[in-house]
Amino acid sequence: MPFVCPECSRHGSLNIVLSIELPPDSRSDEITLQTVECSDCGFTGIAVYEESRRGALGSESFSHTGYRLSKSDFGDLGEAIRGCTDRRNQRCRCPAHRLLSRTDAAGRWVALRDLEATDAFPVKI
Repeated sequence: MPFVCPECSRHGSLNIVLSIELPPDSRSDEITLQTVECSDCGFTGIAVYEESRRGALGSESFSHTGYRLSKSDFGDLGEAIRGCTDRRNQRCRCPAHRLLSRTDAAGRWVALRDLEATDAFPVKI
């Protein structure tokens, strides 16, 4: 599904290139890390889809947030994700999953900090 590019504002030009399913953390039941790229202006970044089914009466919440990422970091991340042969398996123990699944002492996912992702933007259809 294509999205609106935060750089050039073109509808349908921001596409998911790669994705990897990560284990749940202390807040989210599902975490999917995606690399995104604009087919028009060449913008690169990452998007994080998080879903939680915790809370009163089994309520669901989700967020899909994008972050700017430099071209070199985008390439390095893509290379790491491509190294996994089982990207949909959140329990995979490959180097990419181990690197991207790290959590802090509170059990919160920390890959965004490690990736130096900046300038959050909403992922919009």
